Amino acid sequence: MNSLPTSGKLRLGVNIDHVATIRNARGGDHPDPVRAAEIVAAVGGDGITAHLREDRRHIRDEDLARIQTATDLPLNLEMAATEEMLEIALRHKPHAACIVPEKREERTTEGGLDAAGQHNRLVPIVSRLRDAGIRVSLFIEAEERQLEAARLLGAPVVEFHTGEYAHAGLDGDAGREASELARIARMSALAREMGIEPHAGHGLTYENVKPIAAIPELAELNIGHYLVGEAVFVGLENAVRRMRELMDEAR
Repeated sequence: MNSLPTSGKLRLGVNIDHVATIRNARGGDHPDPVRAAEIVAAVGGDGITAHLREDRRHIRDEDLARIQTATDLPLNLEMAATEEMLEIALRHKPHAACIVPEKREERTTEGGLDAAGQHNRLVPIVSRLRDAGIRVSLFIEAEERQLEAARLLGAPVVEFHTGEYAHAGLDGDAGREASELARIARMSALAREMGIEPHAGHGLTYENVKPIAAIPELAELNIGHYLVGEAVFVGLENAVRRMRELMDEAR
């Protein structure tokens, strides 16, 4: 195995989906997720994440090109493993495409992608994305079986689902929270040993981000819902700056 070196700065990718959710609640074009992307760029965010869902409940197709035009930040397109989404990704050519599980009835992405169980289905999708120069990421649970599947698929990046860690903290279950944190740390180290760059995200807040951010092998955190929620009270600029400060303090 050729392990990847760890780097000092932890990147912050900001998911702007829920700015679009608010817009879509009334129709029209306000608030505009493109404006959110511009603010993230202005305050030092490292990337923009947007999930184009099958039902277009937040980000719309036309938003993608507008986001790419508005800022120089890399766009991380979250997408289901479908032919429709593959064709959209190949047309827009985002910096990265993160393949996520998707169920029409879920409110948000629940759990990680079963990369091991869906290997044959994922092979052509990962291959075509990589051939187009798009950096492929798989949103998975922090499990060795899923990491090995990512390696076999040739995915250079994985994003570990931190939802169970976040839920344990909300439930006041300190033991489970510590166990989940340790699991993410172990799998982050293993990913580096495999030559895969590990990222993390889901359910991260001001209160729980620092232990995750302190894991030295992680290269990037993707955070969205919490930041958009905080922006209602303090503005998106201040919300992103505060998250950036906490991440930097942890490193």
